[in-house]
Amino acid sequence: MITLQQAGPGDAETVLRFIRALAEFEHEPDAVEVDADTLRRQLAQQPAPFECWLACDGTEPVGFALMFPTYSTWRGRPGIWLEDLFVLPSHRGRGVGRRLLEHVAHLAVERGCGRLEWSVLDWNTDAIAFYERLGAERMTEWTTCRVSRGALAALARGAADGPR
Repeated sequence: MITLQQAGPGDAETVLRFIRALAEFEHEPDAVEVDADTLRRQLAQQPAPFECWLACDGTEPVGFALMFPTYSTWRGRPGIWLEDLFVLPSHRGRGVGRRLLEHVAHLAVERGCGRLEWSVLDWNTDAIAFYERLGAERMTEWTTCRVSRGALAALARGAADGPR
């Protein structure tokens, strides 16, 4: 039987294992920079910068959903960004991912959110089909933009001069 539990500081190693497994699945095993101590500190913060739910088969964690709050200016309501949803290959096709996603959706509705959003790699056709079966709409007209590392630092240096 699959049960869900909210991750706390004591679950940092488990969360990190899932993050690494997801990075491996997405062909980016060397991209993970976070460590268990950082996750432990973040999970102990009030409020924590993210919320994480673990799916357990008995006592064995077999999947996770990691999310954080967003805000829609057009709707004037909060939202939830699902950063990661991952189920161990041995437990796929058994309803674990659906259970996690249903739980996150329940939290979104319970919290008065106007939407639940996430991104999926375009080559992950199994995940895309899964999400569409659950009613997700692909936002193909939107392009994700990201500034990180050196580019983020360079952009931030412009703000050091003050408002323009």
